[in-house]
Amino acid sequence: MEFFWEIGLLTIEILTLVFGILGMTLSLMLLSSPRLARSLSNILNRSISVDKGIEYLDKEIEISDFFYSHHIAVGLALVAGSIFSLFFFFFSFDVSKFADIFFGSQSNIFSAELIVSAIAWIGKIGCLAGLVIGLVLGFKPELMKRIENHMNTWFSTKPMIDKLDKSSHDVDTFLFRYPVAVGLTGAVISFFLISLSIINLLK
Repeated sequence: MEFFWEIGLLTIEILTLVFGILGMTLSLMLLSSPRLARSLSNILNRSISVDKGIEYLDKEIEISDFFYSHHIAVGLALVAGSIFSLFFFFFSFDVSKFADIFFGSQSNIFSAELIVSAIAWIGKIGCLAGLVIGLVLGFKPELMKRIENHMNTWFSTKPMIDKLDKSSHDVDTFLFRYPVAVGLTGAVISFFLISLSIINLLK
């Protein structure tokens, strides 16, 4: 696990270096040639419609008929899986061992164990909920149906996506109104990111 952790850190460091170089390039361009930066901004500004992709999220997919037509089998399978998982979480789950596997560092072992313990408790609560749902579905499907009808609400993603579809030129207006201040700020931040990533990569 330590190997994958190092790969993840290396990837973050490389991405930080790349974004730092891009930020420095754009900042210097904004300082030396605002017109060129504006031309580049006009070329890169594109409007992308996501309506067609979002239509799939707004479709209602009916799967309850399958569960209620096989409610005993599905309920018993859910109960069996929940009981097995509960035995694992209560009797076989070693917090210290899992924290050592996934985090590997002894310096932050308390924080690691706290995170793993929180995940374990979420798993226990989920398994208990699965056990109750499985019992209700298996032996009282009409009660499960009433609960489902009460909780089943339609959520449309269209209003949220409409806000994303609106174009705004406030950022570009601010950038090109104060090119020196924005360019210097971007250059300082980019220099910090580049220096930090190079130092970490050379360790």
